Amino acid sequence: MTKKALITGITGQDGSYLSEYLLELGYDVYGLIRRNSITEHQQSRLEHISSRVHNRYGDLLDVSTIDRALKEIQPDEIYNLAAQSHVRISYEIPQFTVQTNALGALNVFESVRIHSPHSRLYQASSSEMFGDSVDSDGKQRETTRMTPVSPYGCAKLYAFNQLRNYRNAYHIFGSNGILFNHESPRRASNFVTAKVIRNAIKISKGISKDKLQMGNLDSSRDWGHSYDYVRAMHQILQHDCADDFVVSTGETRTVRDLCRITFQYFNLNYEDHVEINQKYFRPQELPYLCGDCSKIKATLGWKPTYTFEALIEEMILSYLELYK
Repeated sequence: MTKKALITGITGQDGSYLSEYLLELGYDVYGLIRRNSITEHQQSRLEHISSRVHNRYGDLLDVSTIDRALKEIQPDEIYNLAAQSHVRISYEIPQFTVQTNALGALNVFESVRIHSPHSRLYQASSSEMFGDSVDSDGKQRETTRMTPVSPYGCAKLYAFNQLRNYRNAYHIFGSNGILFNHESPRRASNFVTAKVIRNAIKISKGISKDKLQMGNLDSSRDWGHSYDYVRAMHQILQHDCADDFVVSTGETRTVRDLCRITFQYFNLNYEDHVEINQKYFRPQELPYLCGDCSKIKATLGWKPTYTFEALIEEMILSYLELYK
């Protein structure tokens, strides 16, 4: 029989790549979309596969829509990707962030328990849960202590622990993917990679003469590609038992590296075009994230295929099409 998958947050970067991947594998794909008053671009990432995906309106804070979707679809797999996903903005809207990322996730878990206990459930957890905790070798792994330093990280940690609780208490197949930063040409423009690349293109073409306003250039992140990471999500749910996995590249780059490599592509020196603005610093900075993905490599055979440089080049070439 054809497998059925339900994806919350299907219109996002990861949701769109995951939809494509599951369709290639022969799945029936269903999506839950939070209604937006501006609908023109809400599903732009899914336009090329819109006829093959079954979308419906819903919200993680509206339990009835989750219950109805699960009762009607009875999915084999559920990928809970919906979230308020911007870490810095979580400081500005902490209550909404916690309601969506923590209580919204709990609503999904409880609905699965009651209406679709046979479903395999994936929870999108985050490297932000580690906060400023790092093991002695400079890595963060499944056993690293978690001390988040943002409303986003705290909310994600709540959902992470609740899923483990549901797994143990109710024996649902619930797995956490602890994903480190991942980007793609489909990344929203208010995230740092897209912001740097889009502005570098505008500066190189003379469209903008303004300097690029940035926050902390010395923050180190472990950056991968969304396509690689949605493959990991799927593999996690194919494992013979529910478990938690770090998904990362194991390498770090600073925001300064991102700026240097991007501007260098256009034969420009980033130092001539980037300006530090305190507005873009977090109230509590998270200086370093680097994941140890040895568990998922050894257990599931997953590995990333994109280098950081290849990721940046793909994003540059994609965005250049927008400015022709």
